[in-house]
Amino acid sequence: MAGAEVQEIHCKTLLNRIDVPGYPFRWTMNPYRGCRHACRYCYARPTHEFWGLDAGREFEQRVFAKVNAPQVLRSELRKPKWRGEPIAIGTASDPYEPAESQYRLTRQIIEVLRDFRNPASITTKGVLVRRDVDVLKELSQGAGVQVSFSVGTIDEDVWKETEPGAPGPMARLEAMQFLVENGINAGVSMAPILPGLSDSPESINAVVEAAANHGARFLSANLLFLKPGSKEWFMPMIRESHPNLAPGYAQLYRKTYAPQDYTRSVLNVVEEARVRWGLLAPKPPRLLPGPQMQGQMELALTA
Repeated sequence: MAGAEVQEIHCKTLLNRIDVPGYPFRWTMNPYRGCRHACRYCYARPTHEFWGLDAGREFEQRVFAKVNAPQVLRSELRKPKWRGEPIAIGTASDPYEPAESQYRLTRQIIEVLRDFRNPASITTKGVLVRRDVDVLKELSQGAGVQVSFSVGTIDEDVWKETEPGAPGPMARLEAMQFLVENGINAGVSMAPILPGLSDSPESINAVVEAAANHGARFLSANLLFLKPGSKEWFMPMIRESHPNLAPGYAQLYRKTYAPQDYTRSVLNVVEEARVRWGLLAPKPPRLLPGPQMQGQMELALTA
């Protein structure tokens, strides 16, 4: 985005442990903080407040690049106590946000994971991931990798309004197709689904159909949720651009998550479309079995 700046920082650790029941992963890492994709609903916006910055424009315009992230990760994976568990990349910032074209931190991280044969999953809206198909193939063959492209809608008006800095949804689907054609386990994370904007059966089916037509290996979905810090940035857009939806949003998001009955009804529509188009549910990369794990431990002593 115009006016955005990238500040180089050094991190002491990169791996973050998530001890939340029901989460599909225990470990995450983010080579960047902030994101120029500028998604209005982004749940990671409040993380900028830890730096004394705001969750709005500064989240979009002041990006932090952890320039020593690959070296720190190599040190962490080398520790004898590390058990080779799958790592989720891109949980608080897109690993292929525009700064990656300059810093190549995500690519270097994938190379480290490849060297240690450590499985991983990546979530992104970025199309720069195509650049890294070579190392993704190597990681896929040695340990396993899953790449999820966030595509909550293919409606261009909704995309431009809610994800103004991100590549278009069809460009994301084309990048996903490119990875699949190169043997990478890639699919669609239909998230977030936005009440009144992308939750109709027609909108949902359009995304699922497009995902299937572009060769998605899997499809998952989640509804919008609004944490403090994100809600204050998203709701003014709804009140200004979609005043007819504002009362409904106020009802649905009295708390962080929409009511279970509404959530269930929307996800049921997604599930019916997913089955109709023959798409699988995602299966995250798993901990390596015995012989491969032993090889990983040997690598940990030499990498």
